[in-house]
Amino acid sequence: MARSREFDTAAAVRAARDLFWAVGYDVASISDLERVTGLSRSSIYQAFGNKRGLFDAAVEDYLEDIVGPRLAPLLDGQADGVRRYIDQMGASLGAMEAGDPRFGCMLVRAGAGLGSRDADAAAVVAGYRRRVEGAIATALGVDARAADIAADVTHRATVVTGLIVSTMLLAPVDLEGALAILAAARVEATPPRAMRASVAA
Repeated sequence: MARSREFDTAAAVRAARDLFWAVGYDVASISDLERVTGLSRSSIYQAFGNKRGLFDAAVEDYLEDIVGPRLAPLLDGQADGVRRYIDQMGASLGAMEAGDPRFGCMLVRAGAGLGSRDADAAAVVAGYRRRVEGAIATALGVDARAADIAADVTHRATVVTGLIVSTMLLAPVDLEGALAILAAARVEATPPRAMRASVAA
């Protein structure tokens, strides 16, 4: 009979997630992971296969526990969903203490280096960006009946997403600059008056 695991898998994954978030995949060593999870090297290998397996589990946890709730305002059908999403992000960043290791986005921060040499990791980061961009486009209200409006919204969704990713990447080293970029994203998320009138009609 196989011996049951004598540790909380979810807690171990969450601890590893926060380490990867703080220092990135490459810097986080197995020794560091042993320290933060409280697991031995053999337990990590037995439960997750290797460091990459633990990272994959941490990414899944991040997508479910952090990304999903953050995107919720974009998917509730409210006209100001993108602005509320940006405002919540700004408030969250502003409330964190300077130097908090969880500034920014875990996927952008931890996955960038790994993604440059690993196709699977690159696909996860790209999928995250598409997920955010798709949610923003939905919230901005793409009207398929009007090609000019749809094209404008799609363009603005791409621009806003790029600004948000830039904010998350810059926040750990320049919070003031990151918040300025986020303010620009909020401006881009506000439909031009002519477009608002066309959609309303």
